[in-house]
Amino acid sequence: MKLIIGNKNYSSWSLRPWVLMHAFKVPFNEQLIPLYRKDTIKNLARFSPTLKVPVLIDNGLTIWDSLAICEYISEQYLDNRGWPTRVSARAEARSASAEMHSGFFAVRNEMPMDCRARKSVDLSNQAKTEIARIDELWSSLRLKYLVDGEGLCGQFGIADCMYAPVALRFRTYGISLTETSTHYMNSLLDHPSVRAWVDAGMKETFVIDTTG
Repeated sequence: MKLIIGNKNYSSWSLRPWVLMHAFKVPFNEQLIPLYRKDTIKNLARFSPTLKVPVLIDNGLTIWDSLAICEYISEQYLDNRGWPTRVSARAEARSASAEMHSGFFAVRNEMPMDCRARKSVDLSNQAKTEIARIDELWSSLRLKYLVDGEGLCGQFGIADCMYAPVALRFRTYGISLTETSTHYMNSLLDHPSVRAWVDAGMKETFVIDTTG
């Protein structure tokens, strides 16, 4: 099984399935294709129908899109442990993951993932509104499912992988959150698989200009 990813310092979508597979010790090989280079599109075309990362290749099957890869891994290799067992927690974890997958565009655009950096930025009102929504979402779910584990909806799983790049962005740009959300963010940043990804990203030397 091979996972095609982009630069670990920058590729938030690549992080999500990588962290899930690493956390649950699913064996896989990774192939990193550096982004924003002259040969990037040509190299991606060998694997990705969308010319984007990540892409999972398993027994001749190609799965693109982070959430689809996470779902596939959970179903095929984790006996569905990527999602909570409890029905209510599973439903809310899926809802939170879908909200991340399809939204928070201002946060993504104005706060690009850059694991190595520590910087400040003037945020738009839309970005501030999205940050407040994430803060409220994290706090409400953690308070509801605190007894089930340290993850967003209980045990660590897909929902946490979906929000790991957000936690990294918040650290990079010095975003202040409520106490419960801050505790969750720090727990997520301290997860061994998230740390393994960041440590690898720190060793990369390629630099992408994220200020434009």
